Amino acid sequence: MAVAQEREAKAERLEVRLTPSAKSLLNQAAQLRHTTLTEFLVSSAMKAAEEVLVSPRVFEIGSDKGWRKLMDVLDEPAATQPDARLAALLKG
Repeated sequence: MAVAQEREAKAERLEVRLTPSAKSLLNQAAQLRHTTLTEFLVSSAMKAAEEVLVSPRVFEIGSDKGWRKLMDVLDEPAATQPDARLAALLKG
């Protein structure tokens, strides 16, 4: 996804207001990454946005009981029509 974004023309602007200490902190971080403040901010914001968009689709199973329940559900024969709740989740 990041490669596609780099090839896209940069026609949009985004302005932010922040405290001098916040700007100083961000500048220091950008310097440690050997990049410009703009590149650092865009890269960091894109990573955060991707995580937010992906996280609802990723889940963890914290117990053997939960894992067995998931396997049982997956082993059940498929319904001809998807469950309305599942369809709503998949639509996002």
